[in-house]
Amino acid sequence: MDPANTPLGKMLLDEITPVVMVLSTPLVEEASLKNHLSFVQMLSPFCSFNNIDVPVRTASDQPYRLQKFKLRLFSASDIRQPNLEVAKEQLKHFISQAGDKDDMFSDPPQISNLLASSESEIQPSWFQFFNKELVRTVSFSEHEAFDHPVACLLVVSSKDEQPINRFIDLFNTDKLPSLLNDGAMDPKILKHYLLVHDNQDGSPEKAAKILTEMKSTFGSNECQLLCINSSHDGPVERQDNPWAPYESDVSPSQCVGCFLNIDDSNEIKDLMQDLSSKHIIPYMEQKIRFLNQQVSATRKGFRNQIKNLWWRKGKEDAVDSPDGPMYTFSSIESQIRVLGDYAFMLRDYELALSNYRLISTDYKLDKAWKRYAGVQEMMGLTFFMLDQSRKEAEYCMENAFNTYLKIGSLSQQNATRCGLWWVEMLKTRDQYKEAAVVYFRLCSEEPLHSAVFLEQASYCYLLSKPPMLRKFGFHLVLSGDRYKKCDQIKHAIRTYRSSVSVFEGIMWGHIKDNVHFRIGQWYAILGMDDLAVKHMLEVLACSHQPKTTQELFLRDFLQIVQKTGKTFEVLKLQLPQVNISSLKVVFEDHRTYASPAAATVRESLWQSLEEDVIPSLSNVRTNWLDLQSNSKKYKESNVCVAGEAVKVDIEFKNPLQIPISISGVSLICELSAGSDGMKSDASSSTVELQNDDDFKNLIPNRDMSSDNVSFTLSDVDVLLGGAETTVVQLTVTPKVEGVLQITGVRWKLSSSVVGFHNFESNHMKKKNAKGRRKSKHSRSDNLNFIVIKSLPKLEGFIHSVPEKVYAGDLQRLVLELRNQSEFAVKNLKMKVSHPRFLNIGNQKNLNSEFPACLERKTSSDPSCVGDSSSSLSQNVFLFPEDTLIQEGTPLLWPVWLWAAIPGDINFPSRLHEFLVRMDVVNKTSSESFQVHQLSSVGRQWEISLLQPVDTIFPSQSLMAGQSLSCFFMLKSCRKSLTSEDKTTLSPVLGSDVGLGPEDTNQPLFDVSSSPLADFHNYERLHQEMSHQGDPNAVDFILISRPLTSWDSETPHLFSHHACHCRQVPYQNSGF
Repeated sequence: MDPANTPLGKMLLDEITPVVMVLSTPLVEEASLKNHLSFVQMLSPFCSFNNIDVPVRTASDQPYRLQKFKLRLFSASDIRQPNLEVAKEQLKHFISQAGDKDDMFSDPPQISNLLASSESEIQPSWFQFFNKELVRTVSFSEHEAFDHPVACLLVVSSKDEQPINRFIDLFNTDKLPSLLNDGAMDPKILKHYLLVHDNQDGSPEKAAKILTEMKSTFGSNECQLLCINSSHDGPVERQDNPWAPYESDVSPSQCVGCFLNIDDSNEIKDLMQDLSSKHIIPYMEQKIRFLNQQVSATRKGFRNQIKNLWWRKGKEDAVDSPDGPMYTFSSIESQIRVLGDYAFMLRDYELALSNYRLISTDYKLDKAWKRYAGVQEMMGLTFFMLDQSRKEAEYCMENAFNTYLKIGSLSQQNATRCGLWWVEMLKTRDQYKEAAVVYFRLCSEEPLHSAVFLEQASYCYLLSKPPMLRKFGFHLVLSGDRYKKCDQIKHAIRTYRSSVSVFEGIMWGHIKDNVHFRIGQWYAILGMDDLAVKHMLEVLACSHQPKTTQELFLRDFLQIVQKTGKTFEVLKLQLPQVNISSLKVVFEDHRTYASPAAATVRESLWQSLEEDVIPSLSNVRTNWLDLQSNSKKYKESNVCVAGEAVKVDIEFKNPLQIPISISGVSLICELSAGSDGMKSDASSSTVELQNDDDFKNLIPNRDMSSDNVSFTLSDVDVLLGGAETTVVQLTVTPKVEGVLQITGVRWKLSSSVVGFHNFESNHMKKKNAKGRRKSKHSRSDNLNFIVIKSLPKLEGFIHSVPEKVYAGDLQRLVLELRNQSEFAVKNLKMKVSHPRFLNIGNQKNLNSEFPACLERKTSSDPSCVGDSSSSLSQNVFLFPEDTLIQEGTPLLWPVWLWAAIPGDINFPSRLHEFLVRMDVVNKTSSESFQVHQLSSVGRQWEISLLQPVDTIFPSQSLMAGQSLSCFFMLKSCRKSLTSEDKTTLSPVLGSDVGLGPEDTNQPLFDVSSSPLADFHNYERLHQEMSHQGDPNAVDFILISRPLTSWDSETPHLFSHHACHCRQVPYQNSGF
């Protein structure tokens, strides 16, 4: 690529061009100001030529042609080094204006879009102007000849008195630039004389006479006439106004160039092209030849080089100074620098490079470091324009940059200009990473300039191959901090917003939080509260932050919200966090639950119990829901009853270490009345979450309560401690029949922040791939309900269920059944999942004293033995047919609770009398028991004592941790049994031995009656069912009571069962 067509090449062709000094009289400026332009401004748009086509010869007579050329026009008063403080203020004002043009409401740019864009698309357009203005802050330095005027344009009005004398006086005044008066440049420069005539003042006849006099005085080739303001028909309107860049300097009501018609424009254009091609370029070419001859005669050749080195040898011990010794325009060093700069401006880069190299050594030996750095800088640019030796070019630029920095603050602006040119050189060669490093080195004590450089460095990292995204984001944040220090808040927000997409999805959570928090704070400063709240929401759930930071984030967020006076609704508010996977729906269709714990029991268990209780209705459709079973919508919905609550358990988690309080937690529901599924207009309360927007601004102080007639919602307040997780149960109670849908949950974080979470995206059925079966929803997470009319409802619960029992503990409890509906309930059935532990008693035992009701009756009538409410084959308990439960009248029924613990007894076999050893251990740590009786259960066994009870239990009790062994006699009674006896005796017939104190004469308990017989039957099933048919098997039941009751209100009885004990070789055994 041609270096002249690169950004740096275009910048050099625009900035390092011949300067023309303009000296004009006040009347000339007055005529120009009619167009709201100075005279220099009026001419400047016509000083750039893209096809001037001027032939030029090099110093060695090599011909070439200039195609592009530009003049820089300056009023004499402007040819001076700019005031640095004024320049800084101007740049600050410009940057502020650029910030005002930023779109603060648009979405932050996504990193994927940035990577797909070019440099010009991603960078702010004002960067280029900023860089140019910084370059111009070091204009008109005395050590650089390319800013010294090449020619002087003297301008006099035809209205001036004695115009010839005015031309002479213009150049001889003391108002000339210091560069000419101080000897830094040769005052003998090209002069061109221009007479300006305002056509609004009359015909140009007088001007023509003055022009003739001028030519006779100054020479015919150096004088010209320019007529302006030729529009007599009012202001001229142009589609393409060449003076448009100056419109920002005037009020909107003023028209720039309003009296300059097309003829005036063409005349100015011809004037400037004639001045360039016929005067300035030939003059520069001639001066190059002249200076080259002088330099060749004094400095080139071996003898001259030796002579120069010898003469400068004595300067090695000179004291360093930034500018070195003074060089006048007549010194050979200044002439070489002028020769190099003139050659550079006329594109003779070979001649320019040779002279820069020549003078570089001189300045280095003279320790004129600023001049040395300036020459090194021009050498680097010349190498670039020659497209030769990239290493040489970069070496020269780095050498110049470092030398400027070593000089100190006096050359900081020169270092900045050198760095900006160096950056453009690196970017032209796609060395964006290296360019970013140079931008970083440009950061100085001026924070605003540093902010701009850091931002430009960030884009260089983005454009690197491969992109360095983290450095891109990091430098944007650094830039934003500098902008904020300079009160450029809008620029700070822009840079921070550009970095947001970089830190999304990575583990740099602290940086991401800081970015959003700062953006939120700065938006609040600007009064953009909606945007401030949006970004502050991103940092609320900052669980990784320390406690003090979490408090700061939450406090600032609430302050911003309260300051707005509005209510904000936030979808998926992260404070607290909602665990959607924990969602549990509890409702009652044909089944009711006595407690939340009952609702958590696996579905298969309830179904297995219901199979024996509910009759099969596979071929019968009797209710409204069954008749609608063909409806897909109804198939996918649960069924609930009008007037009965649907409960939703959902888990809330506080991610912070500080406590938070949320209020008004309730469900979001939709209810369409009627079976047609049409939504009602007035009776439904619907909150729609549109377009998945995470943020919505609502009407101030909106009331969140639902005041409708279709359903009622529960309202819960929750205080969550630091890192606490809690399950909240919410309810919705439909009042009318129809279709109910639970869509989400809402809550208030404060009086002005309402959080929403939509269930639909997580729990509605998703579309499956074509040809696949759709998975069926579980009843616990389907949020659609068919609301049907009221049905009978029975609730049951057991009173005084103990929290702790010991093994073998037998207790009588009371089951209470209540009818919660207006319909009477009858034909009751009941089934227990674990009859081994819980058994249904007889109604007559409800009011009997326990355990006296279990004592053996005095009658030996065998018909009384089987007094059991159920048998082993009776899986379902049928309440009496006359049992009827009305609304408000509960039914009480006894049930037996037994803490089953199996035991083993082993003894010798093949004898008619056996010795039985029983080992008993009290495994509790604090309780004492009194052993009451041991009963044998079997068809042919009778048990008796071998020792007195006082010998077996000397202390009449079994203390905590105590163990003992005792022996009993077991006698076979098989021979005395007849076949008739075998058919009439209960399988639990046997004998009993009292083990209580002999003096108390306590009655024995009847193990053949309910509930002991019932529990024993279920225990026989549980223990070694393979031996239940052995005619010689024997079971044992050990009954004990607590020595002192630990529960004064509830008596306790303990039974331990050892079943299916057979005759085996002797070994120790025990309970």
